[in-house]
Amino acid sequence: MSGEAMPGDAMPGDVMKELIRSNDMVLMSFLEHCLNEEGIECLVLDGHMSVLEGSLGVLPRRMMVDDDDHERAADILADIRLDDIRREKGGEL
Repeated sequence: MSGEAMPGDAMPGDVMKELIRSNDMVLMSFLEHCLNEEGIECLVLDGHMSVLEGSLGVLPRRMMVDDDDHERAADILADIRLDDIRREKGGEL
C-alpha cells in the first residue's frame, strides 16, 4: 500500500465523541440547536430506536460531536445551565 486512505479508514476530524445521552427529545433538539448556532455540527444517534422499543422512551438518544469540538461543546452546555435543567427534572436527562 502506498499510504493512501482506503474506504472506511478514519481521517482527521472523523472521530466523534459522545457529548450527552438523554431520553428527552425536546432537550436534545434544544441542545442541537444551541450547538448549531455556535457552528458545531452534531449527530443524534438512536433517534429511530423508538420503532423497536414501542415508543416507550426507554432507550436514550446519544448526541455526538467531533472530537475536536467536544471541549467547546461541553463548555456551551455548561453555559446554558444544563445542571439547572437536570435538577428541575429530578436528576434525569
